[in-house]
Amino acid sequence: MNKKEILKLAKGFRGRAKNCIRIARERVEKALQYSYRDRRNKKRDMRSLWIQSINAGTRQHGVNYGNFMHGLMKENILLNRKVLSEISMHEPYSFKALVDISRNAFPGNKNVVLPTRKADVSINV
Repeated sequence: MNKKEILKLAKGFRGRAKNCIRIARERVEKALQYSYRDRRNKKRDMRSLWIQSINAGTRQHGVNYGNFMHGLMKENILLNRKVLSEISMHEPYSFKALVDISRNAFPGNKNVVLPTRKADVSINV
């Protein structure tokens, strides 16, 4: 890259990194390495968030994430994690239907006890 391109990419950097070509070249090079690395990390982080969302939704219906996904695979339901996460948040009845299908497909899902809700306890003084 020539001097003009480097200084254009270094716009907004602090100190001499924005106008001194030698320092700017190093900072721009490092910034490009970070952006390359973090484009991959963003995909990893989003997948992790989707899995957490699906797990929270399945546990409300008494099934854990691994058994839920295994049941869907056995039933040949090919929804990806992003779509399952959106369904669990925005369409709870549709998601419950998927959990029921998964529960029937995989016997490990049937032994799970649904979580109980605690009754509201109020103390009057």
